[in-house]
Amino acid sequence: MAETDTKTGELEPTDLPPKELVSEIERTRANLARTIDEITDRVSPANVARRATDQVKGRLSQVDPLIGGAVALVAVSVTCYLLWRRLRK
Repeated sequence: MAETDTKTGELEPTDLPPKELVSEIERTRANLARTIDEITDRVSPANVARRATDQVKGRLSQVDPLIGGAVALVAVSVTCYLLWRRLRK
């Protein structure tokens, strides 16, 4: 593979034969294509949404059922109170 001179930033010639140089270029191209595919997959909106949903589901499954029930009871109670207050006026 061609080496870059750190002072000038220019490429130095290598001792690789042309066939090896071509195969090195093809390997590099394949690696870059694979990296681009991985980045595309990682930033895809559908995949980001799916991962976020999976995280939320995972966190919800870790919540103690009693705490979840208490939160649901509070939400229903507050909703009923607000409806009752509105109907009373």
